[in-house]
Amino acid sequence: MRIPRFYCPQLRQDATVLDLPETVHRHAVQVLRLKPGARMRLFDGMGFEVEAELTQVEKRHSQVQLLTAIETQSESPLNITLLQGVSRGERMDFAIQKAVELGVTTIVPVVTERCNVQLKQDRAQKRLDHWQGVLISACEQSGRASLPELAAVTTLEAALAGANDELKLVLDPRASQGFNDLARPQSLSLLIGPEGGLSEAEIDLAAQHGFTALQFGPRILRTETAAVAALAVVQTLWGDLA
Repeated sequence: MRIPRFYCPQLRQDATVLDLPETVHRHAVQVLRLKPGARMRLFDGMGFEVEAELTQVEKRHSQVQLLTAIETQSESPLNITLLQGVSRGERMDFAIQKAVELGVTTIVPVVTERCNVQLKQDRAQKRLDHWQGVLISACEQSGRASLPELAAVTTLEAALAGANDELKLVLDPRASQGFNDLARPQSLSLLIGPEGGLSEAEIDLAAQHGFTALQFGPRILRTETAAVAALAVVQTLWGDLA
């Protein structure tokens, strides 16, 4: 039986017992219906993970005994920043979820010319909170002990200006070179457009900020498919999927 994993930022390496935070308590006890004696794994989002045993269960409270620290090797040697054009609903959720599973280090939601989602300040924060939940769930499922950074929603120009990785890439059907034409980097930024794609002006703007345009096959991919496919390629070529 698979041992459930939970994100627990309150976790301390010197602790021996822990009162489970409310969200973890609800999931473990009320959803999964774990009983005293059940094993689980807790991680702090910064690389520390420990096996724990559920020792006390009450209606609104539960406690665990912290047992053995677990060595995890789930982080890619390739530092990846995904600049993801904001798309609607499940498409953005899917892109974030799969990006986490594929080992990205940072996700930057980017508002572009063809973005169909209106994100004013209050709505932007609600979406960020929702995406953070998607990100955490993906870490719990995929075995990652380090939580990727989810940056604030930003404009394309600001995202491009802030990109400082060794290699910076943007997918462009007009481009003549592909992934195999590039040397192995230690870090990269990958720009993916929203549902309507990036305009030619936006691709040109990316080039002005040092982004290399790449041709990525003969078919037009949806934004969430493009993110997953491109991340799988770079992790296979230069990361830990080889």
